[in-house]
Amino acid sequence: MIYDTVLAKSFSRYEQKKLGYGAFVSCLFIVFSLCTVFKPYLGPVHVLNLKLFIGVDTKMLITGSSSQIAKVKENKAKVVVEDTGSSPQMDKDKVERKETKIEELLCTSEERTEFCQARGDIRVQGKSSTVYIASSKATMLEKNMSRSLKPYARRDDAGAMTSVREWTLKAVNVNKKVPQCTQNHSIPAVLFSTGGYTGNHFHEFTDILIPLFLTAREFNGEVQFIITDKRPWWISKHKPLLKKLSYYEIMDIDEDDEVHCFPRVHVGLKRHHKELSIDPKKYSYSMKDFRDFLRSSYALKRFEAIKIRNGQHRKPRLMILSRKRSRSFINTDEIEKMAKSFGFDVIVMEAGRSMWGFAHVVNSCDVLLGVHGAGLTNILFLPENAVFIQVVPYALDWLATNDFGTPSKDMNIKYLEYKISLEESTLVQQYPLDHMFIKDPSFIGKIGWKEFKSVYLDKQNIKLEVDRFKPTLQTALELLHK
Repeated sequence: MIYDTVLAKSFSRYEQKKLGYGAFVSCLFIVFSLCTVFKPYLGPVHVLNLKLFIGVDTKMLITGSSSQIAKVKENKAKVVVEDTGSSPQMDKDKVERKETKIEELLCTSEERTEFCQARGDIRVQGKSSTVYIASSKATMLEKNMSRSLKPYARRDDAGAMTSVREWTLKAVNVNKKVPQCTQNHSIPAVLFSTGGYTGNHFHEFTDILIPLFLTAREFNGEVQFIITDKRPWWISKHKPLLKKLSYYEIMDIDEDDEVHCFPRVHVGLKRHHKELSIDPKKYSYSMKDFRDFLRSSYALKRFEAIKIRNGQHRKPRLMILSRKRSRSFINTDEIEKMAKSFGFDVIVMEAGRSMWGFAHVVNSCDVLLGVHGAGLTNILFLPENAVFIQVVPYALDWLATNDFGTPSKDMNIKYLEYKISLEESTLVQQYPLDHMFIKDPSFIGKIGWKEFKSVYLDKQNIKLEVDRFKPTLQTALELLHK
């Protein structure tokens, strides 16, 4: 109050306002001057770099972005907080931040597969079957880390793995003797084998194509496929799907003289331990996603099978999938005639022709009928809600259920199973009824897979009892009404 009285006596109201504005500007000038004087003495702010590594069934994780090695246990997520020790450097009011390059080798072993992911300065040399992680950091080099694996997703099958080339991933000192890059690539790469059981239609999908979809789909075509144990005919056969997964020409690496450098390489393929399956809880995709992708790759027209209604003129279409060698129908004409009597438009075809053409024929069908075998893999091309009838030969119950019965349920296909009687198998014409192969099929299983296969898969054909089979076909027709 006393100051107000003095100001009121000494200055007019207008002069008081001018004096207040001047004081305010003077204060701002003083604060700015103090900041400028003491700016060089202000301490830097410490920076923390956070990384999240999530591992499932992970055995080894090496990170080279700092002086740390992180091990991730099964099914657990671990947050690694790395103190980089760096600070913003002040130079003429400009801030420069030193970026840390990520280098890692992450390998995973599962029941059916093993694969490794490498990031950083990755160099792929075909002639030595080696993937080098070139680094100058102690965390990558101090333990001379390396891992060897065969990049085919059936690691538990010794027979399949004998024809698969082994590859080695190793961390090497970039300043020492290491192969120099002759070709540089800016996209990730996926390295896998077309060895193993390639040539068997079922294994081509369950061991390679579905795992390849799981591994490469996240890149949306921006990925380089590197094939070891290359089969040119296999690439031609599955070209529509491969071109949809990768926009780049496939690299045949085994005899390649170049050293190809990538920022990231995935060696081996992810896969679910069940046949023709994807676990949507573990991965970001499902079998529905794979079937949608397949439908798009082959430009298949039909999304859904026929729904039969009264007054409808189009007949439901049934394919009888024939086989020429073993496990074939020996009375196909009789089966076809019976199916036509139910009102089906029947076609009889054998798999193994042009994949594009055959996929379109299968997609045009509402019901597929066939004996257990690799050809049944073509159910993947059936439209949604189609009916799949698997005829199960004598002693092949387990194989039939695991290879096609259970997987078909995740494909939105209606599954029916017809187990033949002993009288419908041609084995009764080859062995007496008291023979061990007839009395106790489990006995031959104890002898080994080769013997089991030679008898029950290679020597057995089917003479379907049409009257006994009729109820199954009637159920298929009823399912198309729902």
